Amino acid sequence: MLELVGDQCRAEDEVRSGSVGSAVAKNTRRLVPLLGIAYFFNNLDRTSVGIAALQMNDDIGLSAEQFGWGAGILFFSYCLLEIPSNMMMYRFGARRWLARIMMTWGLAAAATAFAAGSYSFYAIRFLLGVFESGFFPGVIWYISIWFPARSRTGVLAWFMAATPLSSLIGNPLSASLLGMDGVWRLAGWQWMFLIEGLPACLLGFLCLVLLADTPDKAAWLTPREREALLGELAGEKHDRVRKDLWAATKDVRVVMLTGITFAFTISSYGIGIWLPLILKSHNLNNMQVGWLSAMPYFFVTIGMLLWARLVDRKGQKISNLIAALMLGATGLVLSVMLTSLVPALTCMTLALIGTISARTILYTIPQSFLTGPAAAGGIAFINSIGAFGAFVGPYMVGFLKDRTGSFETGMIGMAIILVVATCIAGNLKLLAIHNDDIPV
Repeated sequence: MLELVGDQCRAEDEVRSGSVGSAVAKNTRRLVPLLGIAYFFNNLDRTSVGIAALQMNDDIGLSAEQFGWGAGILFFSYCLLEIPSNMMMYRFGARRWLARIMMTWGLAAAATAFAAGSYSFYAIRFLLGVFESGFFPGVIWYISIWFPARSRTGVLAWFMAATPLSSLIGNPLSASLLGMDGVWRLAGWQWMFLIEGLPACLLGFLCLVLLADTPDKAAWLTPREREALLGELAGEKHDRVRKDLWAATKDVRVVMLTGITFAFTISSYGIGIWLPLILKSHNLNNMQVGWLSAMPYFFVTIGMLLWARLVDRKGQKISNLIAALMLGATGLVLSVMLTSLVPALTCMTLALIGTISARTILYTIPQSFLTGPAAAGGIAFINSIGAFGAFVGPYMVGFLKDRTGSFETGMIGMAIILVVATCIAGNLKLLAIHNDDIPV
C-alpha cells in the first residue's frame, strides 16, 4: 500500500515538474524576445552617442569633458527616479508601466537629433534618464515573478545579451547611418538618433498587447501550468527574507551589492562610451571604427551566456562574481601595458566580458533574500545607486583625457575601482558563508 502511495506521489511530482518546465518554456518564448529587443534599443539609445560623437562633437562644439558629462548626465535623473518608478510598476502593473517607459524614452532618444549645443545636449540626455528610469530593474523584478530560481540566471543572461548585442550590431549600424549626412538637410548623427530612437515607441505598444502582469493572468499557459508554476514560485526558500522596502535598503548585503554594481558600471560604460573615440585615435575611418568597436561584443555575448550557464549548473554565484570582477580589472591593466591596436582591443574585450558577466551574475543574488515590494524596490535601489557609475565612468575618462592627453589614466582608474569591488565581493562571500543565506 505504501509502495503504491509512493509511486503515485512520484508520478504527481513528475507531472508537476513537467508542467513547470512547459510553463517556463512558454514564458521564455513569450517574454524574453520582446523584453530582450526592448533592452537592445535601450542600450543602443544610451551608448550610440559614442558613435554619434565622431560627427556630433565638432558640429555642436563639444569638448571631451563636455561630451563625457552629457553622455553620463542621463544617469542623474535615472538614479533619482529609479526607485519611485519601480514602486509605481509594482503598484500599477508591469505591462502598462513598461509600455509607458518605452514610448517616452523612444521620443527622448529621437529628440537628441535636435541638440544644438552643450546645454541642449545635457537637457535632452537628462530627460532620457527621466523617461527610461525603472526599465532595467523593473524587468529584473518582472522576470523573478515569472521564472523559478533554478532557471533565472539563464533567462537573465538571454535578456542581458542585449547589452553586448546592442554594440555588436548597433555600432556598425550607427556608423553606417552617419553616411546619411546631408540627406534632407540633416546630419548623419541626427538621422542616427531618429532611426534608432523611434522603434522603442512601437515596442511599448507591443508590451500592452503581448505581456501580462503576473503568471495567474497569462492566457498562454494552461490551468495546470499556471498552478504548477505558481506553486513552485511560492515554495522557493528565502533565507532571512526582507519584505519591506526600507528595511531592505538598510540590509548590509544590499549595500555591498550596490557598491559592486557602481564599480562594474563605471568600467562597462567607461569603456563602451569611449571605445569608438579610442579607436579613432588609431587613425581609422568611421566605418572601421564602427566595425572594430563592435567586435569585442561578439565575444562578450558568448562569454556571458556560457558563464551564466555555468552559474545555473554549479551555483557559486559570489565566487563567479569575484572571478568576473578580477577579469575586468586585469583586462583594463593589460590594455594600458599593450598599447598597439590588436592587443589593446583584445584586453578591453576581456575587461568587457568580466564587467558585463558580473552584472548578469549579481542580479540573480538579491532574490535569495528579498521578496515582494522589497524585491522590486531593493533591486531598483541597487541599480539606481549603482547606475550612477554610468555617469562617473564616461565623465572620469573624458576629464582625465582632457587633463593628461591620454586614455590610459582613465583605464587604470577604472581597474583600481574594480579591485576595490572585488574586495567587497570577497567580504560578501565571507558574510554569506557565515549566515548560510546566499549561494557562494
